[in-house]
Amino acid sequence: MASLTDHPPTERGGWWHQYVCPAHGVELDHVGFETGEFPAGGVPCAYGCRVDTDAVRGAWRVLAHHWWARRIRLLSYDGGGAELLTSYARLYLELTKAGEHEQAQGWMQRGRLFHQALTDAVWGVPIAHAIRNLAGRAELAETLPMLDDMVDGARRARDAMVAQDKFSSNYTAWFNALGTTAGQAAAAVRGERWDGEKEWLTGEHGQFAHLEVATGEDGWEWEASTYYHGFVLRAYLLSLRGADPAQVPDRLETMIAALAGIATDGGILPALHDGPYRRVPLALEWLEIVALARQFTASHGLDAVAAHARAEVGPEYDGLEDRFGGWFAGPPRAAGSVRSLAITSSYAVIRAGGIHAILDHGAHGGSHGHHDKLALYLYGKTTPWQPDPGQVPYGHALWRRHYKSAAAHPTIRIDGLEPDEATGTLRRHESSVTAEVNGWYEGVQATRQVIAGDNYLVDVVHVTADREREIVLQFRPDVDLSVDIRPGAVHTTWVGDETLYGYHVGPGVPVTSPGPGPADDPQRVRTALDWTVVGTAATFCSVYSMTAVAVELTGDAVAVDGYIHRIGER
Repeated sequence: MASLTDHPPTERGGWWHQYVCPAHGVELDHVGFETGEFPAGGVPCAYGCRVDTDAVRGAWRVLAHHWWARRIRLLSYDGGGAELLTSYARLYLELTKAGEHEQAQGWMQRGRLFHQALTDAVWGVPIAHAIRNLAGRAELAETLPMLDDMVDGARRARDAMVAQDKFSSNYTAWFNALGTTAGQAAAAVRGERWDGEKEWLTGEHGQFAHLEVATGEDGWEWEASTYYHGFVLRAYLLSLRGADPAQVPDRLETMIAALAGIATDGGILPALHDGPYRRVPLALEWLEIVALARQFTASHGLDAVAAHARAEVGPEYDGLEDRFGGWFAGPPRAAGSVRSLAITSSYAVIRAGGIHAILDHGAHGGSHGHHDKLALYLYGKTTPWQPDPGQVPYGHALWRRHYKSAAAHPTIRIDGLEPDEATGTLRRHESSVTAEVNGWYEGVQATRQVIAGDNYLVDVVHVTADREREIVLQFRPDVDLSVDIRPGAVHTTWVGDETLYGYHVGPGVPVTSPGPGPADDPQRVRTALDWTVVGTAATFCSVYSMTAVAVELTGDAVAVDGYIHRIGER
């Protein structure tokens, strides 16, 4: 709780991705935001460092400004925060009078209060919602110049994206969200009817048009990243305050279904491609998305996600999302109006015997894609046995490269090299899926078949090359992994809240080594397993189960509890 003497930062912010320890790769601690003053002696990291650089100071100010936006938004639901908003509006005009932020990096779409126009929008949307909440109950005329500037800035930024042929970017969703929410807030303060629906929602470059070009028919945002999918979905939902869900394109409900489709029964959302593996501010974003999705559709399927996110936030949760009642002008869309898709253009989700598996086969995902084609991620209800490791804050170049690389993922690597970007194909069978990829490594073709049994999962990887190559199948756990080599098979045990048992056969030698865990803490050491073959072809077969099963593995077949599956077949 902020005291009466606390205040937002009195300087412009930078780029939040610089808020990372240079030595350890972990995000720095969230401290001192309520004071508006950068901590004396620098901000701490979990390993005891104290970091004080210009970049970190700028990143700290970003997070502090966002902390204040959330705090003011919460106060506004009880009629408070008007004085904070008017003083913030004066500060905003003072800080942004110089125009675009001169310290922005060259690749950025320059902002005014922050390095990036995107950050301006993400901060401005909750500020605008708070003003709208208070309009008619408090004197807010001093906020109008700020709101008008936000709308103008959103328009300029969106026009720049269109001119650069980047309309489908996740940035655009937030520029439209800011144009909508700031415009609505300004109209409410003036006591006028908002007339920007065509420009910001239904028009040629509005939110509905963006929804259609930025997502596929399966609902996935084109970057195929859980984080950016949610990032864009959140912008859409925040834009639709006062809208009737029945009048919104079906694609938005399909986006919600796609998100629910990858979640485990215990609410884990795998951190596919770019995005944090685990982060409290992200958990707050999931809570916001679920609170709005519940009002948008009766088929949201995200209750477990909300419960998991709520547990991640812990006892300091402020209850903001509980205040979002009456967000839409109509009732939730009827249950069952959009079918949840387990097999999409990017991922296949396979569930068997308590195992939640995700096979990556689709498009790379642009700058937010990772080199993880044909990766197989394994989760229990609440246990990340072999998860997508996610990504560190982008400001740490070395660790960012690692978590983007093939080496960080449970996939296939050839000659220790990084693959080219590639899109695989997927064939679906009665109880299995088979993904195939070409063109990622020159002269190399690979397939991965995942078979769902009653209480087990079979994974068959087949690789062929046009010359002798080093072929490695990688295992990347986020739990304690023990490996037991026995005649005819390798046995693995994956111990978390739930235990997974693996039985593996293949040529070559499996070798364990200590390696970094997922990206929330690169210093967390895990046991990696690399199964290496030197040759022109290799077939690996694994059986996973949470219960005891009778497994017989040979060179060309696997029998699980007497049921025979042929392996090595295409």
